[in-house]
Amino acid sequence: MEPRKHTQVSPGEKKDGGDSSSVLNGHFDGPVKRPAGGAGGTGTGTVRAAAPQPPGAESDPHRPAASSVMESWREERTRSVEDNEMSLPSIAAAYTTILRGLGEDPQRQGLLKTPWRAATAMQFFTKGYQETIIDVLNDAIFDEDHDEMVIVKDIDMFSMCEHHLVPIFGRVHIGYLPNKRVLGLSKLARIVEIYSRRLQVQERLTKQIAVAITEALQPTGVGVVIEATHMCMVMRGVQKMNSKTVTSTMLGVFREDPKTRDEFLRLIRS
Repeated sequence: MEPRKHTQVSPGEKKDGGDSSSVLNGHFDGPVKRPAGGAGGTGTGTVRAAAPQPPGAESDPHRPAASSVMESWREERTRSVEDNEMSLPSIAAAYTTILRGLGEDPQRQGLLKTPWRAATAMQFFTKGYQETIIDVLNDAIFDEDHDEMVIVKDIDMFSMCEHHLVPIFGRVHIGYLPNKRVLGLSKLARIVEIYSRRLQVQERLTKQIAVAITEALQPTGVGVVIEATHMCMVMRGVQKMNSKTVTSTMLGVFREDPKTRDEFLRLIRS
């Protein structure tokens, strides 16, 4: 039996079919308009039904059914560039109120421009709400007769904890088994950027990345693992400096076949 071939590329390398600026759409359980039903939940598991199954998908028992995931990559934007311009003064005013509430003087020299800087920074930290997955994937999905595992690991990730509004940062590892279609490799990193640049919990972020890849490519299987540090555990609360949170989502054969899952986990740690 011929040994399995693997493609491993670091996020800095290029194998792409186009470029496009990107940001993101809404949460699974967020206030976003959806053409199909929504899905929610955290951790590793099956996502509830929403999207229609494409013709012929039922013929492959290892191919994740499109009906098992919601059409998150077709969601509408929840924020635009125009929204940023309109909301900036009110966000800055809110930061001024926060400074006063902390006992500071917003009029002292060092803080005069802080509310505007902080408002602009927060808009950047959450820029994912301005884009949808389809913006970055439309020109980078290619027909290719390749059915061996593709892995992109050690993708840097920065996000914001939705409970405390402090940073989450770490690495994302993505693997999938193509089903006659492949994705430009840098687009996997862009998907991570789209979903991480918003207010998040790590469990949901992991699942959103896996579901977006599944919807876009309809591969045989997808695996996503995130290792991250949460500043809400480092700077406050239990204050454990070296703690890391690891979450995973496995779909298709990555969930059903222990050998495929173990191979993926072994390769991302090699």
